[in-house]
Amino acid sequence: MLKKAFGLFGLAVFLLILFLPGYTKLQELKDRNNDLEGKIKRLAVENALLQEELRKVENDPVYQEKIAREKMGVVRKGEIPVRLVPEKN
Repeated sequence: MLKKAFGLFGLAVFLLILFLPGYTKLQELKDRNNDLEGKIKRLAVENALLQEELRKVENDPVYQEKIAREKMGVVRKGEIPVRLVPEKN
């Protein structure tokens, strides 16, 4: 009876040693897959926002003017550009 219990225990330890590395690798791959799926979702949202901005830049004259004024410093004829410089402490 005791010999049979030791045999079963030995078999259990053998199977644990045999399958544990594969199981841990599987868990690591599942975690990485979940991380990558989250990254894909974030990038899809970012892509949609960039597509919307591109659509505005190509088709919306008001948005085009806003971008030209803010990023390129363009002013209309007769306007005086004023730049505010923050004070240094």
